[in-house]
Amino acid sequence: MNNLRANNTALILIDIQKAFDNEAFWGGNRNNRHAEENCARILAKWRELKLPIFHINHSSQNPDSLLHKSNPGFEIKDLVKPFADEPVITKEVNSAFIGTNLKAQLDNQGITHLVIVGLTTNHCVSTTTRMSGNYGYNTYLISDATATFDIIGINGEHFDAEIVHQITLANLNKEFATIINTDKLLEII
Repeated sequence: MNNLRANNTALILIDIQKAFDNEAFWGGNRNNRHAEENCARILAKWRELKLPIFHINHSSQNPDSLLHKSNPGFEIKDLVKPFADEPVITKEVNSAFIGTNLKAQLDNQGITHLVIVGLTTNHCVSTTTRMSGNYGYNTYLISDATATFDIIGINGEHFDAEIVHQITLANLNKEFATIINTDKLLEII
């Protein structure tokens, strides 16, 4: 694997917002209960190494959404609260690249390697990871630093969160990103 530290790899923390604590609203039965703790471990290492960090938060345009800026759920969770000098980029759609200056900031800093963590695996994490790979960034998605919820299929069938998570990771692996876990990341950084 490439030396992530030498490549000035950026950490992208996606939508680690308080709204996702309301599990029932999102479908229930969340997997990876320690995802935010793993995000915090990774964030601490990035801060220690003084590597680039970008916090992404989702701003729903629906005033009734838990992710609307008027709702307390819009706030980033305390475990990964940004420091004053860490950029916070607000998006209105699933991808952190659409309607934001994320790509411009990465390119202006000459960043070619990204590590992606956050919520939720099959929505904003997946969309951002796909675009990252399509843009040509050398992308790492951290399997145990993201999580999702149960979903109902188009014919009413129930899909377990862990299955959704694993299938999403399988779809992204080697096509859009390298999938590794937190321990492996901290070992190679």
